[in-house]
Formats: sequence, C-alpha cells, structure tokens
Amino acid sequence: MYSYRIDQAIRGESQAVEPAFKLAPDIDRSILLLYLTLIIIGLIMVSSASISIADQQTGDPFYYAKRQFLRILLSLVLVWVTFRIPLVFWHKNGMLLMLGSVILLAIVLIPGVGHTVNGSTRWLNFGVFTFQVSEVAKLFLIIYLSGYLIRRSQELQTNTMGFIKPMLIMAFASGLLILEPDFGAAAVLLLTGLGLMFLGGVRFGQFVLFLTGTLCIMVLLAISSPYRLTRITSFIDPWADPFNSGFQLTQSLIAIGSGGWFGTGLGGSIQKLFYLPEAHTDFLFAIYAEEFGLLGTVLLIGLYALFGLRCFSIGKMALLNQQAFGAYLAYGVGLLITLQAIINIGVNLGALPTKGMTLPFVSYGGNSLLIMSLAVGLVLRVFREYQSRQGIPAVKERRRVNRSANRRIAT
Repeated sequence: MYSYRIDQAIRGESQAVEPAFKLAPDIDRSILLLYLTLIIIGLIMVSSASISIADQQTGDPFYYAKRQFLRILLSLVLVWVTFRIPLVFWHKNGMLLMLGSVILLAIVLIPGVGHTVNGSTRWLNFGVFTFQVSEVAKLFLIIYLSGYLIRRSQELQTNTMGFIKPMLIMAFASGLLILEPDFGAAAVLLLTGLGLMFLGGVRFGQFVLFLTGTLCIMVLLAISSPYRLTRITSFIDPWADPFNSGFQLTQSLIAIGSGGWFGTGLGGSIQKLFYLPEAHTDFLFAIYAEEFGLLGTVLLIGLYALFGLRCFSIGKMALLNQQAFGAYLAYGVGLLITLQAIINIGVNLGALPTKGMTLPFVSYGGNSLLIMSLAVGLVLRVFREYQSRQGIPAVKERRRVNRSANRRIAT
C-alpha cells in the first residue's frame, strides 16, 4: 500500500510539472498567422492586378498568379527549412555570408554578367530563373551585423572604430547597390544597419553624426544624377508632367483616390487595365487601395505594423533571456520588412520618390518573396530557441522530483 501511494505521488508530481513544459509552443503563431495572411492577400491581389496584362502577353489571364502560387509553395518549404536550422549556424557563418553578398553585388556590375531590366542591372541570369542579388544581400548583411554586435559589443560602446568599421561595410555595399542603380535597397540597408547599431548600444552622438552624414550623402547622390533628379522632381509635382515623368505616380494616385472608403471591390480596378505600369509588382498597393478602399488600406498597414511589433517583442524576449544574436536578428528582420513596406507604400502614395521596390509578401516577385520568407523562418527559429531555453528549468525540475521520489522509495 505504501509503495502504491508513493508511485501515485510520483505520477501526480510529474504530471504537475509536465504540462508546463509540453504546453509551451515552439513556434510563434502570431508571426506565422501574419505571414500567411499577407501572402494570401498577395496571391489574391497578384491574380487581380495582373489578369489583363497576363492575358495580353501570354494568353493566360492567370499566368502570373500561377507562378506566384508556386513561389508561395516554395517559400513555405523555405520557412520550414530555415526554422529547422539552429541559429548558431548563421552566427558562425555571418562573415562568409557578408563577403559572399559583397562579391555578388560586385559581380552583377560586370558588363555582360549582370542582367539588365528597365535600365537597372540587379539580376544574375541563370536561364531558368533570374536571381536578384540585392534581396539576399540585405538579409545576409543583417545576419553579419547581428553577430558583430555581440563580438564587438564593448568596442562598439566605447570606441568610435567599433561603430565605423561595420558601417563602412554597409556603406560599401550600399555604394554597389547605387551603381546598379537600386537607390531604394541602399536606403533600406543603411537605415536597417543604423537601427541595429542604435539598438546595439552605440553612443548617441556617434549615431546622430553618422545618420546626418548618411542622409547628406544620399541627398547629394540623388541630385547628382539627372535620372534621379528627374524622379525627385516628378515626385514633388507629378502633375507638372503627367504623361511622361509623372505618369506612373499620377496613375497610382488616381487609383488610390478612386477607392474611396470601401473600394470598388475585388477585381473592380480600372487602373490595372493598362493605365498603371507595374500594377502587379511595385505599384500593387495602389490597386489594392482602389479595390478595397481606405478601410482595407488601414487593415493592410496594420498587418505590417503588427508584424514589426511582434518581431521586436520576440527580440526583446530573446535579449532578456541572454540570447543576443537571436534578439538582434529578430530586430533586424522587423526593421527590414517594415522599412521596405513603408517605402513601397510611401512611393505609391506620392510621399517618397519612385523606387523599384516590392511590397513584402504581397507584390509579385520570386526573389523578394523567397528571401522575406527566409527572414520569417529566422524569426520563428529565434522564438523556438527562446522557448527551448525557457523549457529547460521545467525539465530540470521534473528530473529533480523523480530523483527525490526514487530516493523515498529506496528508503
């Protein structure tokens, strides 16, 4: 009887501890739900925005939608694979990823090697598919910087060179991006890098000085090129030349203004009917605003805001749990995706100069979708490792209870 009661006590104590460990999920449902919601919205909108141009160019109205669907399937696989890779792999190989990114950015500028579309040389053509180097470079440089903030944390906070060295690498990579030209990607990379450095504890005076210098250099670069200057002047007053330099922006504004409060309904856009260029890629947000109106626009912006906030929340949890690399990685992904979304939406609204930048997860484009999905997988991995470490105390407690019970049985 005594042995039976002890055995019952062991099972009861173990069951009291076990749920605390078992019920802790190893995947963040919020990030996953936001990601799935955005890619579904993207698939629906690509189908709607590209139906006319796809029918004209290929004879298949759902040509681009089918391709986007296949890319989504591949992206989901990539999220799962990235989720399974320990963060230590990315930490150890951050330097190699950075060097590889810079080399690829240089290779794409070699005449005859880089693939040029609409005056920009941003791709490597492999026949079956084209590879946009700038997309992978942005993420890999963030991975490198996340590791640097740990290795050089003391130097970063006490020595000016600790701040300058990584920013020189970012500036060099941004210079290569500008030569493509890809001014938008360069701006996102620099701003994300500066944001991470600020979160990493850089002295405020150095941060403000470098930020001011960066903005001044970007302004000088923008006005030094007639091509970029034309884009800026058309952005300031697109109606001054609505049939030439301001054509795309004026059509975007017409689309957004036509949406009203509730939109014209899914498929009801007029501007996608050969009026607005790049309707299913860079200016997909304008078609979305036309079809779903102000309320739908607020909902979409809210999804990006929640995604960024959740990334920062995961980063904060990881940092408090002594997982600095994962924390900076989550911060970096949150900054990267929200900044790119802000820039794309700002361009569509006429608040920023026109740039060839997609809306994350939503716009048509395989390279962007795959790399952003890889970034989501990294954030999910950060949360998983945080949860795993949180579960360790419960496991230890369960083993301690079992050992204590065993000793009581022996006595």
